[in-house]
Amino acid sequence: MATKRVWTRGLSTAAAVGVGALAGVAASFATQRHTLRSLHARLDELELAAGAHHHSDLASQQRQHWELLSKALDDPELAEVLDLYEASVTPKQRRQYLFANALYTNLLFYYRIGNLTKEEFFKHVRGIFQNPIVRDYWYATRQQRASLADTDEAELGQLVDDLLRQLEETDTEEWWVVGDPPSA
Repeated sequence: MATKRVWTRGLSTAAAVGVGALAGVAASFATQRHTLRSLHARLDELELAAGAHHHSDLASQQRQHWELLSKALDDPELAEVLDLYEASVTPKQRRQYLFANALYTNLLFYYRIGNLTKEEFFKHVRGIFQNPIVRDYWYATRQQRASLADTDEAELGQLVDDLLRQLEETDTEEWWVVGDPPSA
């Protein structure tokens, strides 16, 4: 009988130790889960802040780009600095090209900050490239875009090049149906 009691007492002690260990493990997991949730929440906050900072940087750059173009549009001598076209252009054409650049850059910016999807970007450029001056600008700046490899701007430039080729090859007057907008 004494042996039975010792064995039962040992079993009770082992069970108590086991239950205590399980409780400790469960508490440890709960603490780790709470810590992980806190870390994920902080990472989400940091990503949002980084995204807002990135948008702020893009907006600042866009504003500076427009200020520089505005100065060039107002002053023909400054506009000559931006004359990097493949063929010589008149002062009037230069001003028009600078404005075409501003239109295109504005769409590019809207795409970059997420205000336009690639499909919406495509539809907008399909509209602005109906203007022959904008098309002339695009062709006159071909060499400048050639150096933009592996960037979103290069990808969108290729999209515009493909669209223009399709617009030139089409025999329909319904330009708004030419080309397949990219998905996503």
